[in-house]
Amino acid sequence: MAWPLTAIPDTVSLWSGLAVLCALYLIGRSIYDVFLGPLSKFPGPPLWALTHIPRLVAQAAGVESQVHAKLHRQYGNVVRVGPRELSFTNGAQAWREIYGFRKHGQIQPGKDKIFYVNPSEGVPSILGASDVNHARVRRILAHAFSDKALKDQEPLLRRWMSLMSSKLGEHANGVDRVDIMKIYNCTTFDVMGELTFSESLGMLQDSKYSPWVETIFRSIKTATQFRSLRQFHAVTRFILDEILFKSKSAQLQLREHQRYTSDRVNRRLEREPDHPDFWTKILAKHEEEGGLTLEEHYSNASLFMMAGTETTATALSGTTYHLLRNPECLKKLTEEIRSAFDGLDDVTLDKAARLRYVHAVLQEAMRLYPPLPIALPRTTPVGGSTICGEYVPANVTVGVNHFATYRMEQHFKNPTEFHPERWLSDPEYLHDHLDAVEPFSIGPRNCLGKNLAWHEMRLLLVGVLLHFDLQLDEASEHWDDQKVYTLWEKRPLWCTLKAVKS
Repeated sequence: MAWPLTAIPDTVSLWSGLAVLCALYLIGRSIYDVFLGPLSKFPGPPLWALTHIPRLVAQAAGVESQVHAKLHRQYGNVVRVGPRELSFTNGAQAWREIYGFRKHGQIQPGKDKIFYVNPSEGVPSILGASDVNHARVRRILAHAFSDKALKDQEPLLRRWMSLMSSKLGEHANGVDRVDIMKIYNCTTFDVMGELTFSESLGMLQDSKYSPWVETIFRSIKTATQFRSLRQFHAVTRFILDEILFKSKSAQLQLREHQRYTSDRVNRRLEREPDHPDFWTKILAKHEEEGGLTLEEHYSNASLFMMAGTETTATALSGTTYHLLRNPECLKKLTEEIRSAFDGLDDVTLDKAARLRYVHAVLQEAMRLYPPLPIALPRTTPVGGSTICGEYVPANVTVGVNHFATYRMEQHFKNPTEFHPERWLSDPEYLHDHLDAVEPFSIGPRNCLGKNLAWHEMRLLLVGVLLHFDLQLDEASEHWDDQKVYTLWEKRPLWCTLKAVKS
């Protein structure tokens, strides 16, 4: 039967009215959430509470951490930075109640599923594993990072310290400028290649990034911007996940990246190296702890090559920059190092660990220039959580922003200034909240390689300053003015070196 033409206007009016009602409902609900909803008690810009667009724009533009720091200075320790997202800078209490261990029966806030995307192929590394799998995998991997295992790696670490010093010595004429950030990166990647695969990437020798490492650096910024799009709307998430990432070209690049790690893991599993590496310890506990699948070997080796390289080089680069901007601190540090060692052959893990000013300098540098400046988001569980005395409903994204927390005046005197003395009980800084700084996070998912990172940073810093005087090139005067795409978008750190006798 034909539809009466006279009914068409009424049908259009009906659907138009329904559309208007839906729009009014959505607007009303959003306004309610901003001003009367369960998160309305938390301060922040109304527009950020209304929509997550401002935060995602800041994230995609590389200024999210800096903007968060500004918001916290304006609104306080807890800021609502999205319709269902809170940022904390309360220090030790926030770290403990968001990331810390829980008593039996208490539910741990879960990892944000949009931020921690599982790989489209293979299995997650320990970073993205479920709580059950994380505990199992961590028990196995932890053997490679024990005190004894790290002591076994001392000859390897000392050898790379010497190789890096020799490479710097090729340009130590006080005239040639050196991008010391690239030297740090090449060294840390080569070290981790030997520790993971028992084969170097060969980057330090030529002071040149391998194509695989260059791809990794480029992908970090792209991945951050894609994550902004994924968080924008379910439609953009579908386009990225189901169309773009599953395209032939994207899958080809993914397989090439995975093959780089898997081929090296396969070669390592087929032979016994002439020196201990991570897999020496991991395989020794393979059956005892239930073992890793081959895919877990691949995913965790790939994680080691990222988490144990770029961040360590970032910390060393930031440390070097702040030392060069603060000559009195550099002088004090070189005096401590050169009075402690006669030469590189005299440097050991234990001796380097006993240098108090070296450790304080690294701590202060990671406070001002944290290798991971953003917050690692968690999601409150069913029933919600009480964080820093405030009840937070279920399914709310929460996190401690490193960059913002470390620059809060309530935690640190002269928060934007470089003062290693604050870590050495200097009376001027006795009221600083040093426990607000957690560059390796805390709790059951803290950084597994924390002790390795400390050893490596101390050795490499000593290896530079024992035999060289450094001066910052004018091209790098404002080197730390950088954008953040999950990690810092670093520029070359140019300096000149002069060789000195210890």
